[in-house]
Amino acid sequence: MKVSFEGLGELVASFIKGDGAENGCLVKLSENSTVAAAGDGEVFAGICIHSDEVFADVKLSGCVTCKYSGAAPAVGYAKLVSAGGGSVKTAAGGREYLVLKVDTTASTVSFVM
Repeated sequence: MKVSFEGLGELVASFIKGDGAENGCLVKLSENSTVAAAGDGEVFAGICIHSDEVFADVKLSGCVTCKYSGAAPAVGYAKLVSAGGGSVKTAAGGREYLVLKVDTTASTVSFVM
């Protein structure tokens, strides 16, 4: 047996693809039914898990693993924001997420959205 967080409360929705909404990118709502890449320091709505020329599928809840920048988040509840692209960073103004695992060697964090 192994530890697994796959499928934990997972929710995925399709949006119109806006600026920079590519696979692995943290996204924000940019206009009606449209997502765009979340910039450095911005609160994000989810992570793009698939995109084509028109649509972006976004994981809005569930467990995700992505890169972090700056100080490693602590396990437990942490406030996170986008650090640009597909990475996060801790910030006082961020949303609070449950951090399940931090890999300081790979600079990755697994958390529940």
